[in-house]
Amino acid sequence: MDANEEAARGLTDIEEFLYREAHLAAARRRVADFTARAPGLTQEQKMDIERWYFEEQRHVARIVTEHIADSISVVEEQHHIRFGRWLRGTLTAMVLITLTMGLCVAVVLGSTLS
Repeated sequence: MDANEEAARGLTDIEEFLYREAHLAAARRRVADFTARAPGLTQEQKMDIERWYFEEQRHVARIVTEHIADSISVVEEQHHIRFGRWLRGTLTAMVLITLTMGLCVAVVLGSTLS
């Protein structure tokens, strides 16, 4: 893996981490708000609910993050395929133009020498 690929992978890892942490911070706030408004719960029950909800949200964040990463990988692969096709087409066109120009030059030089 070259430096550009490592840097791109590092940025992807950072994005995944930041997304996951933002999601989990929001989950902490939601469950804390919920348990604070729930009358009749003991502190232990509130902590159990918070722990359970947080673990569920951690699981959801992981699944969503993996889905996003997989989607990005698919799009990147499609882009590489399209770019490769475009590059081959451009190269083919350049070769044909160069050959045509060479043929034209040969015809012009041949007609002036006759």
